[in-house]
Amino acid sequence: MQNPALVDIGINLAHDSYDDDRAQVIERAQASGVQYMLITGSDLASTRAAIELVRERPLALRATAGVHPHHASGLTDRQLPELEALMRLPQVCAAGECGLDYFRNFSPATDQARAFHWQLELAVRTGRPVFLHQRDAHADFVRILREYLPSANKPGLAGGVAHCFTGSAAEAEEYLSLGLYIGITGWLCDERRGAHLKEVVTRIPIDRLLIETDAPYLLPRDLPVKPASRRNEPMYLPHILGTIAKARGEDFPTLAQATTANAARLFGWPSQENAWGDA
Repeated sequence: MQNPALVDIGINLAHDSYDDDRAQVIERAQASGVQYMLITGSDLASTRAAIELVRERPLALRATAGVHPHHASGLTDRQLPELEALMRLPQVCAAGECGLDYFRNFSPATDQARAFHWQLELAVRTGRPVFLHQRDAHADFVRILREYLPSANKPGLAGGVAHCFTGSAAEAEEYLSLGLYIGITGWLCDERRGAHLKEVVTRIPIDRLLIETDAPYLLPRDLPVKPASRRNEPMYLPHILGTIAKARGEDFPTLAQATTANAARLFGWPSQENAWGDA
């Protein structure tokens, strides 16, 4: 039986490291079974670039539209109408990458919080799920997110994913309690800093698990043959899924089908009709 097509829900395909061979990167991904890729928008420029890539390959690609906390200081209220318009485009299926990052603090925490609030408000208004980033900011991140959960009195977020999750089991469980999906990357394959994730992934319900490379970053350290460039690519997503399957004691096809179905459920893409075939 052929494995279901995989979805890489986090690939920085507009990154300049792919400028010379982007078409080949996509071809290698699809040859490895990764038929669908969600391109991360990390500021307005990269969001626009991601959308142009989707227009070139509308069956295989979709984009997020947002501003990463590293770039939060550059987001102004005057840019919000443009960001909202980008979120509403049919090529876009999530708001973000947005959130908080106190590890790097490339933008002050106050600017990060302001940009995060703005983007969560836009996500609620546009009905887009959120593509979330958090590092060393768990308490503030959760506190802000809770303000945008749906309730009997007001509409709220249409779901979201804790992208590139690297935290503890307790943090994962809190995100799950908020209704989030959990995105796992090749951080899991790093014996120096990601070994704890092999236990954490056993606690994620199969219907809340998503997979991603975050390429060109986070090349899995345990690849049998590593590229000389050290650049990550979506063709390595099956390796990540195989590592997750081994940690969970589950078979690869079952997890492949589940993670693809989860992506379809959260993002409305790929459609359930197309999620098992070719892009």
